[in-house]
Amino acid sequence: MENLQGAEACEFLHAHADTVGRVRGKMPNEEQLTDLSELFRVFGDSTRIRILYALHESELCVCDLASLLGMTVSAISHQLRILRAANLVESRREGKAVFYRLADDHVHTVLGQGMEHILE
Repeated sequence: MENLQGAEACEFLHAHADTVGRVRGKMPNEEQLTDLSELFRVFGDSTRIRILYALHESELCVCDLASLLGMTVSAISHQLRILRAANLVESRREGKAVFYRLADDHVHTVLGQGMEHILE
């Protein structure tokens, strides 16, 4: 087999049936993998990452986010709709203001660990 971008490759074609079987038994189903791919697609936008990271630090309203990130309220609202649909953020109303926060500890963990990874 051809060596791809400096990675080691098998010298001959031979699948290790026991290993393949073990891994196959642990693989999520196709729908779950598609959902995971969609989640990472949402994380793959730098504007949404900026919003998520700001919310990682504090609960903020749309106007706060727009001011912080130098964007329009409309642009922030559009991105927040996508993040809400992906269950990454949630909101609460306080009078006329709507405040946003990360949906749960999993989102905090993904952002924190992602930042740790790139800073290594």
